[in-house]
Amino acid sequence: MDLDRAIETLRRCELITELEVKTLCDKARDLLVTESNVVEVSAPVTVCGDIHGQHYDLMELFEVGGAPPEQNYLFLGDFVDRGHYSVETFLLLLALKVRYPNRITLIRGNHESRRITQNYGFYDECLRKFGSVNVWQDCTAIFDLLSLSAVINDTIFCVHGGLSPSLSRLDEIRAVERRVEVPENGPMCDMLWSDPEDISDSWSVSPRGAGYLFGQTPVVEFEEQNGTSLICRAHQLIMEGFKWHFEQRLCTVWSAPNYCYRCGNVASILQIDEHLEKSHIYFKAAPNDIRNKQESKPPDYFL
Repeated sequence: MDLDRAIETLRRCELITELEVKTLCDKARDLLVTESNVVEVSAPVTVCGDIHGQHYDLMELFEVGGAPPEQNYLFLGDFVDRGHYSVETFLLLLALKVRYPNRITLIRGNHESRRITQNYGFYDECLRKFGSVNVWQDCTAIFDLLSLSAVINDTIFCVHGGLSPSLSRLDEIRAVERRVEVPENGPMCDMLWSDPEDISDSWSVSPRGAGYLFGQTPVVEFEEQNGTSLICRAHQLIMEGFKWHFEQRLCTVWSAPNYCYRCGNVASILQIDEHLEKSHIYFKAAPNDIRNKQESKPPDYFL
């Protein structure tokens, strides 16, 4: 397989063949099985939140943040669903991961799941574009291998959703069996589904029906236990693209502008330099003149 050619094809938002998808997934599998549940990432690095199949906005992200491999990237999951180009988006990021394994880190979001993708678009998109479920099956097998979190220079913990009352130390996260479909409850589910909230209690029931709401106390305790100074996560739509929580002990990064082609939000990426200084780059949706016309119709599946 010519990876560079496949990357250029996917950058143009064009499909590679089903056989090339299988070959790419086989190569990715060999790479991902070697990664820990907590991937160690070195700064400088650019941290990105949800993408949700908005391929042209991913290209805009690379335009403002710099293209790999020149820039080191950490993506916090939710690559698929709701946008029109989940196939091209996920396969491009996967191809970049295989081509530049030390410059692209992908961790799992709650949408990297068989159950969720059958309800929010990715399954239907694979079936429509390839005429069978084979590509969906290949991709969801890769979802099971994606790491659950990352830590930047041993001080910034990165996860898709948030914390779990069952996990207080990084070594406990490393011991989780991740190579499964996302469970409906338990520590792995919590990491992908939980949200920060200004609550008096440490933990509360989540209105999402999975994971928890967690307050400042669990964040402080987790950071003290693990010697970290910041938790960086995605998972929640932030209209301004970025939000600090709990006296800047935790932040939310959102990287899908004009989410679902109708929310009107801006997006952001978080750049962390070699001294762990942080800066945000905000960006809007890609210009209309470069988009496919089908994006003018919002997807049926929303929230």
